[in-house]
Amino acid sequence: MALQWMILACVVAAEAAVAALLTLPAPRAVRAQIVGLTSLILQPVACVLPFAAFQLLDIYWKQDHRLMCTTEVCTAEERVRFEKSIFKAQRNVILCVSAVLLYWCIYRICKINKDIKSLEEVEKRIKEE
Repeated sequence: MALQWMILACVVAAEAAVAALLTLPAPRAVRAQIVGLTSLILQPVACVLPFAAFQLLDIYWKQDHRLMCTTEVCTAEERVRFEKSIFKAQRNVILCVSAVLLYWCIYRICKINKDIKSLEEVEKRIKEE
């Protein structure tokens, strides 16, 4: 059960590292290589989007079918277990949303860098004419 969350946490950490690497100032040649490599990696890593969506649906389903412990009938141990499961669900929602947002940020950063490169090439061609 925890393996999927460990995988998603590793993916989020890797996405955060890539996003940080893309936003650091670097020479043009290095930046072009980083953007090119990241663009190649983006398509296979897109599988994180349906995986995160499935995990969000799983959390939603478990939330609807979870035994509620809000009455006085619950023991202290049951109440602690209930609150712990709520906290884990909230943490996992944050993990899923951050995976999707980081993927989107990386995609947009790569697209903006490619657009800048193509505009620089157009500008260079216009200056040559």
